[in-house]
Amino acid sequence: MTRILHRAIRTALPVAVGGRGVELFDADGNAYIDASGGAAVSCLGHGHPDVLASMHAQIDRLAYAHTSFFTSEAAEELADRLIAEAPAGLSHAYLVCGGSEAIEAALKMARQYFVEKGEPQRRHIIARRQSYHGNTLGALAAGGNEWRRAQFKPLLIETHHIDPCYAYRLQDGSESDEAYAARAAQQLEDKILELGAGEVIAFVAETVVGATSGAVPPVADYFKRIRAICDRYGVLLILDEVMCGMGRTGTLHACEQEGVAPDIMTLAKGLGGGYQPIGAVLLSRNIFEAFANGSGFFQHGHTYMGHPMAAAAALAVQEVVRRDNLLGNVVAMGDLLERRLLDRFGNHHHVGDIRGRGLFRGIELVADRATKQPFGPDLKLNARIKKEAMARGLMVYPMGGTIDGRLGDHVLLAPPFIVEREDIDRIVDRLGAAIDAAIDGIPA
Repeated sequence: MTRILHRAIRTALPVAVGGRGVELFDADGNAYIDASGGAAVSCLGHGHPDVLASMHAQIDRLAYAHTSFFTSEAAEELADRLIAEAPAGLSHAYLVCGGSEAIEAALKMARQYFVEKGEPQRRHIIARRQSYHGNTLGALAAGGNEWRRAQFKPLLIETHHIDPCYAYRLQDGSESDEAYAARAAQQLEDKILELGAGEVIAFVAETVVGATSGAVPPVADYFKRIRAICDRYGVLLILDEVMCGMGRTGTLHACEQEGVAPDIMTLAKGLGGGYQPIGAVLLSRNIFEAFANGSGFFQHGHTYMGHPMAAAAALAVQEVVRRDNLLGNVVAMGDLLERRLLDRFGNHHHVGDIRGRGLFRGIELVADRATKQPFGPDLKLNARIKKEAMARGLMVYPMGGTIDGRLGDHVLLAPPFIVEREDIDRIVDRLGAAIDAAIDGIPA
C-alpha cells in the first residue's frame, strides 16, 4: 500500500526502475518509448553519461549552499551561458526549481519593477484563455485553463484573459493568416485600454502553447504585433517558454522564430532535462537596473534556488545540446515526425488538426471532422488514449478538451532530441493503434 498522495488516487502506477536513451523501464520488465519526454522535460533522454558525470563531479565538490550566504561556480556558469545565448536585451538570470516557481518570480519581478519606477498603480496581469503557466496560486491565476482554476478561484488574484492565437479554432475560413494575427493581437490593445493604459503590468503568453491546447504555434506576425502593443503602453512582455523553450521547437528559444525578444522569459523543463529540478527567469537590463538603482534587492526567494547540483546538471545538458548539434536533429526529426503524422492521421476521421514545430507536436481529436465538434468531456478520451498507449509501450501526453466542450482532446508529442528515424516510426505506429483502440472503445 502506497503512502504517497499520487496525482490520481485510484490509479495503480507502474514502478519506474531505469532508463536508457528514449526508453524507460518498469519493475515488471516493460519498456516504454518516452515520446513526450515526460512532460516535454527529458530532452536528452535517460541516463546520459556526460550529464551523470557532471552531477557526480559537482556533488563531490559542493551539494548545497544557501543563496543568502553564497553563490556557486555552477550557478554563475549557468547564468553566463543562459545570458550569452539569450534574446537581445536580457541581461540577468534568476535560478529557481521549476516552471511554476519561474512564473511566480516573473510576476513579482514585473510588479516590483513598476514600484521601483514610481508607478505603483500598475496592478493588472493579462494572459490568454486555455493557457497554462503553473500550479502555484499566482501562476494558476495567470493561466487560463478553467478546469485547473475552477475550485481554487476564491484564492486566486484577479487577472484578465484574451483569446489565444489559435488558428484551427478561431480563425475565420475566409481570413488570411495576417488578418487573423492582427485581429487576435488587437484583443490585447482593447483589453489594455479597457483596464486603463497606465494600470497594466504585463502580458503573459506561451510562445508556442503547450499541453493545455497541444503545441499551438502563433501565425504570421502575431507576436511582433503583441510586442509593439506592449511597447506602446509600457507593458512588460513575459514569454513563458517553460515547455516550448530550450530547443524544443528547433531554435534554442521559440521566440527567435517570431523575431521578438521579451522583457522577461521563463524557462524550465528542457533546461535541465529532468536530471535535476531547475527553472530560470531571464530579465532585461531595464528591470535589473531599476532594482539595482532602487531598493537594491528583489523581494523574493526560495530555499533551493540557485542549487549547485541543479545548475551543474543544467549546464551539462546545455553543453551536450550544443556540442552534439542536437538542435539540428530537432529540426530534421521534427520534419520527419510531421510527415509521418500527416501520412498516418492526415485523413483520419477523428483527427482535426496536426500542428507544432520541431519536436513539439500536437494532434487534436474531434468527433466530427467537418464541424470540428469535440468528443464530450465526459468520455475522457484523453485518459483512454494514455491507457492504450502505455499498454503498447508508449508514453504520450494526452489532455482533455475544455470543460465547456469548445476544444477537443489532444495528444502532445515531445520526444528527446536524440530520437532517431526508427524511433519516430515506432512512435507513430503505436500512437495510431492507441488512438484507434481508444476511440473504438467509446460506447455507442
